[in-house]
Amino acid sequence: MNALKSRSYITVLLHVLLWMLFAFILLFYQPLSWNIIIPNQFWVKQGCVLVLLVVIFYLNSELLVPRLLLKNRNLAYVFVILFISQMTGPMVNGVDRVLHLPELMENAFKTTGMMRPPKRKDRLDIFTFMMTLLIVGISTSVTLIQKWQEDKQLRESMEKEKIGSELSFLKAQINPHFFFNTLNNIYALTHVDVENSRRALHKLSRMMRYLLYDTQAGITPLSKEVSFIVDYIELMKLRLNDTTKVSFEGPLLQGDIQIAPMLFLPYVENAFKHGVSAVDPSVISIVLSMEDKTLEMTVKNTIFQENAEIADTYGGIGLSNTKRRLDLLYPGKHTFSAGRAEDTNEFIVHLTLVLDDTELHRS
Repeated sequence: MNALKSRSYITVLLHVLLWMLFAFILLFYQPLSWNIIIPNQFWVKQGCVLVLLVVIFYLNSELLVPRLLLKNRNLAYVFVILFISQMTGPMVNGVDRVLHLPELMENAFKTTGMMRPPKRKDRLDIFTFMMTLLIVGISTSVTLIQKWQEDKQLRESMEKEKIGSELSFLKAQINPHFFFNTLNNIYALTHVDVENSRRALHKLSRMMRYLLYDTQAGITPLSKEVSFIVDYIELMKLRLNDTTKVSFEGPLLQGDIQIAPMLFLPYVENAFKHGVSAVDPSVISIVLSMEDKTLEMTVKNTIFQENAEIADTYGGIGLSNTKRRLDLLYPGKHTFSAGRAEDTNEFIVHLTLVLDDTELHRS
């Protein structure tokens, strides 16, 4: 709202300065070069010319440009402008005749011994014609610039609304996806370990509070996002056997950095989904590091024969939506790669985010 008011004040100021300039040209600049006593009728006439130019300016700005030029009726617009420009000369001459200004000016020049060049009444009043075209040109330029700015602001507003709606939709898809998967894990745990399943439900409720209340602003402290991932890993460990080794290394944070929530979980979740075997040894490694302005995440999990084909077609709702969120929230500021390493038989996800100063210094 303040920005709109500021632009409105600037527009009004520009219009006032414009008409002050033209008033100076018409009322003072030209007469200053005459060494005569100027009749009062001259100032009346110049005032009428100024009013006429004001009318033409806003007639063009408010009526002709919107109804003709902006609706691609260019020929009609040019015809009307030329007609108005040609008619201003006779109108000004009519004011001269009503005020008897030619005779008065002639007498004023004669009293000083100067001869005023006679007007060519059979010719077009070039000065008035060009002045009118100049006013129309300025009016058209100002109107088109204002229209362009309004259209730009409208496009930006619509784009922001579109991105906001899309982000909300994508986030809504990710959260239930995680929630149902986790509930299935806890349900399986209730059959073998009631105490651990209670602890798991407590962790899940804490995680859901984070999702419901701490992520609504669209940003969250990195420390809370790390704590959320740690809770998730601990919850997943409850259903794992001794054949799976899970390691997590978090960043050393100097301050609370703000990031978009739920960017990392789908990749961690995918590692647990496809990197765990009931009989074969497996390793899941999750590393989050922060250096200068770059936040980096690496997730590794063992590939088994039964999920090798899934690793080759890496995807899923949560993962594809997270990629889309990255494109919307960090355009040109992130890199992502996912693929299998043949020499170590691992699937590796690597994500880097380059944070700007506002994200680094938020508290």
